[in-house]
Amino acid sequence: MTQHLPAFTAPGRFWRGNLHTHSTRSDGILQPEEVCRRYRAEGYDFLALTDHFVGQYGYPIVDTVPFRTPGFTTILGAELHSGPMQNGELWHILAVGLPADFAPGNALDFGVHPGMETGPEIAARAVAAGAFVAIAHPQWSGLTLADARSVTAAHAVEVYNHGCAAGCDRPDGFAIADLLLTEGRSLSLIATDDAHFSEPDHFGGWVMVKATENTPEALLASLKAGLFYSSQGPELRDVTVLPDRVIVESSAVASVIVQGAGTAAKGVHGASMTRTEVPLNRLAQSPWLRITVIDAAGRRAWSNPVRRDQG
Repeated sequence: MTQHLPAFTAPGRFWRGNLHTHSTRSDGILQPEEVCRRYRAEGYDFLALTDHFVGQYGYPIVDTVPFRTPGFTTILGAELHSGPMQNGELWHILAVGLPADFAPGNALDFGVHPGMETGPEIAARAVAAGAFVAIAHPQWSGLTLADARSVTAAHAVEVYNHGCAAGCDRPDGFAIADLLLTEGRSLSLIATDDAHFSEPDHFGGWVMVKATENTPEALLASLKAGLFYSSQGPELRDVTVLPDRVIVESSAVASVIVQGAGTAAKGVHGASMTRTEVPLNRLAQSPWLRITVIDAAGRRAWSNPVRRDQG
């Protein structure tokens, strides 16, 4: 059976956006208008400002509508906190597409307080309110597999966080995502900045979302449907999964790697590859696949997973 990743067959075009950003409404150092201006000037098509949704900052869902311009839009959102996780610290849940009147929980600050919602509860409440929800920076958070399993409402895992790469060299969420995929979860994978502009934490990881128009509604629908890929620079142009191989079309890259469950993986390496065929003999039993491409500068792009056990 031939499978095409839907992001490359759906109508529309790709729009570049960042889904995790902070401003002076929480612990960022730039005003919301300036954050939006910088992303617009950098060539982004859209931005979600996701300040920390805790009482000490007034539970902000920042109104970025005034900063939209022709060719640049914004999606309302927040980084939700509740808890605790197994390590005793608060959950970090990324919620993009929240209504402006999303009800606060009992996160007065970044401490644990009696009567708080659990992480899974606030994630489910955000999904019910219409948001695209992702488990934020699993490696940075010290997230356990048991923690991750408990968040059954999430659409995605944040697999690359540029701020966590710059600030503490803990950018990864792939280990958690791969384990959940192997257990049968259907999840997408996002790369973000988590920009605060207090260090080189911006313009390093983004999503390319396929939609017919650059509007919050269209982008949000495509995010929920998994019609996107993530990147640090390289472009993915098509991914076709055949029974015996994967065909990847991309901008010029030096490596194309297909990953699957457990140790299943296969890479093909070369120079300036734009159409690459990767054999699947080492992934024959994997119920899912995902693709990484790496360019000559070491920058990566990542596909969303495709489940082979669901036809």
